[in-house]
Amino acid sequence: MLRRLHRVPPPVWPLSAGAIALAGATLLHFVDPNEPGNYPTCPWLLMTGTFCPGCGTMRAIALTTQGDVLGAISMNPLLTLLVPYILWSYVQWVASTIRPPRRPPRPTPSWFLWTLTVTVTGFWVARNLPWFSFLAPGTPLFPGW
Repeated sequence: MLRRLHRVPPPVWPLSAGAIALAGATLLHFVDPNEPGNYPTCPWLLMTGTFCPGCGTMRAIALTTQGDVLGAISMNPLLTLLVPYILWSYVQWVASTIRPPRRPPRPTPSWFLWTLTVTVTGFWVARNLPWFSFLAPGTPLFPGW
């Protein structure tokens, strides 16, 4: 089995992941995650009653596919901030498989990984506190818009 996996051309992996992401976004566009029963409930929310950092992501993607960017931001503001990095990483992944670098890639700096970890953890805690309830999914960030 591993030999077969190693024979697959390298660009197949990122292109397949992109196709799966596009299929998922298409599904979210046509099957509304706001309607009960269409998708399972978040296990973290079900067990603890608190929001995880990813709560609201499906609804944010669904709103983005319909052109409602402010609605997507209100569902998960952290996702909106991370989209440029996610897209940049994906493009780098595709480029490195199509045209492999001549030297090994540099590892991600540890300061960046720590900053990302602290940001996600801080967002997770803050969105469950009453003072930061505007970070909860579905709460408008700009109440008059």
